[in-house]
Amino acid sequence: MTVPAGVTVPGMTVPGATGATGVVAVVAVAVAVVAVLSLPWWLPGRVVALRVRVFNRVNGDEGIPVPGDLVGIERFKEVYSHPAAGGRSKGAALSDLFWYWLAPGPEMHQEHLEAGERYDAVARATRAFLSVPRTEAEELTRRCVTRTLREARGLVRLRDQMMPLWAEFSYELVFGRRCPRTARDLIVGNANDVVTSLKCCGLRHMDRRDRLTRYLMDRLPLVRQPLPDGLSAREQALYLQGAFFNTAVVQLSEATAHLLMVLAQHPDVQARALTGGPRYLDQVIAETLRLYPLFGIAHRVTTGDIPLDEHAVIPAGSVLCFNYPEFHRAGFTDPDHFDPGRFAPAPSHHDRSAVRELNHIPFGVAANRPCPAWRLAPIAMRVAAEEILRLYALDSSASHTRSLPNRGPCLLTPRYAHRSAAHRPLLLFVRFRDRWEDVWRSLVQLVLGTYMVWDARRQRLCERHFADDGQPVAH
Repeated sequence: MTVPAGVTVPGMTVPGATGATGVVAVVAVAVAVVAVLSLPWWLPGRVVALRVRVFNRVNGDEGIPVPGDLVGIERFKEVYSHPAAGGRSKGAALSDLFWYWLAPGPEMHQEHLEAGERYDAVARATRAFLSVPRTEAEELTRRCVTRTLREARGLVRLRDQMMPLWAEFSYELVFGRRCPRTARDLIVGNANDVVTSLKCCGLRHMDRRDRLTRYLMDRLPLVRQPLPDGLSAREQALYLQGAFFNTAVVQLSEATAHLLMVLAQHPDVQARALTGGPRYLDQVIAETLRLYPLFGIAHRVTTGDIPLDEHAVIPAGSVLCFNYPEFHRAGFTDPDHFDPGRFAPAPSHHDRSAVRELNHIPFGVAANRPCPAWRLAPIAMRVAAEEILRLYALDSSASHTRSLPNRGPCLLTPRYAHRSAAHRPLLLFVRFRDRWEDVWRSLVQLVLGTYMVWDARRQRLCERHFADDGQPVAH
């Protein structure tokens, strides 16, 4: 039978049709496989960019980036140090988000208190707790490293390992006695919950935070220094929780994790740190905090006009967003390269002055409420690194970014022990796992971050606080 051209009969196979369909299917599968396998190389970056756009909408048009079109790098410190750049929370939509993350008690957090008698009382108390002799701080750090890292080995997350260390350290600073395991668990649970939500890797769990508040209220009579005057018992507990068992534990854990990741990924620096003495390790710490500053954006609300020149002024009520990473990159040759030598002291007085004038403010600026632990933290970090290097060789093949959402995967091998045959495969596994975790983590951060931005704006913790105090609410 002859079938006219273009006509098909049921059951009849057209020559070449099956082959063409098969080729298309194979190509489609191949494209899908390539797309899936390439996810770690392109998806996280795009998701992070989308998340940044979501967060940039929190303040609308009220934020003035520094450095930016209005204030350049050369005037960063000048504007940051201006007396009118001292507002902390009142009048900034971004404050609602930070108060949400830091709850409970963000109104008692030293970083978010407005200037006045209450801030002065809190600042005095904090300085008293932190004013310990260098030798005492060093010995305290050594004891805490010995107790918390005694059995650590193998593949770990550095931030997780550091939190018990700095929880015990902070407890002894406040109470002057060894930290009970119960207290350590409460402190770590609180601090981990805060920093996990800050990085949008998990939602808040207020029950964990409230348990620590209740624990601290019961132990207020045991503190080794007088607490700020004029506060209720709950406010005193919230002050301790925010300053010492939230910010101190989180920031010291993050900073030390960054330091150890740097040592793990630069074997030459690690080797020299073992023999180079404290001065070299101080240079490593300085360069670590330059490349991985603990602050991303610090926002300040202007309490008065800041004149820039005869034609420009930053008006009162503006929200200045100081970009630490951008400032720390400016003025350095090859700024993404890790080089502790940038902070090496030079023989001439001129060169030493040049080091001091570098764009490097890891603890803020002296004229605008610097971190109160600016003296103690580097001492404790250096001793912790010395002790850990004495115990372990460090290796890591994971990504190392400023926000450290992967918590610092690292392989700890007892110092001078023979590395097993599985050492190199383990590092390959770490790199592979970290790449794929980054895909899932970026999606989680986008979803949870968007939700928390919305929830913070809905709750308006900061805005409502000032409204309830009888103060006008800024919009």
